[in-house]
Amino acid sequence: MKKLIALLTVLGASVVLPLATQAADQGDMGMSKDDMKMSGEHMGHMDMAKSGSTVTVTGEVLDMACYLDHGASGEKHAGCAEKCISSGLPVGLKSADGTVYLLIGEHKPANAELAPYAAKTITVKGKFVNRDGINLLENIEIVK
Repeated sequence: MKKLIALLTVLGASVVLPLATQAADQGDMGMSKDDMKMSGEHMGHMDMAKSGSTVTVTGEVLDMACYLDHGASGEKHAGCAEKCISSGLPVGLKSADGTVYLLIGEHKPANAELAPYAAKTITVKGKFVNRDGINLLENIEIVK
């Protein structure tokens, strides 16, 4: 549990400063809730989305422990990532612009469903939540 808390703390620290700076520069931009729903290449602008909005994100499935610890990702890390995700370590998604999201099901892990996609690019739909600089997609479903 201590390792998970440390992992999430590192993730938060690496995300909060860039998002805070970008949000301060852009404000809320006067967008409606419908305007907040984004997909594909526009997902890098999550600072424009409100927590609780449904979003669609395409990116690489990550084993968050190895990714945060030593930057492991990509096809060379696929076997290890699948093993780590299958064992219950946090799973994430990294979009093309480098934004990273933790992925969970409906208040439960989605590891069993996501492990076969380790290091592969997929599209997921879910509820976006950002708290203290940590991006989360919950109630995810894989878009086929």
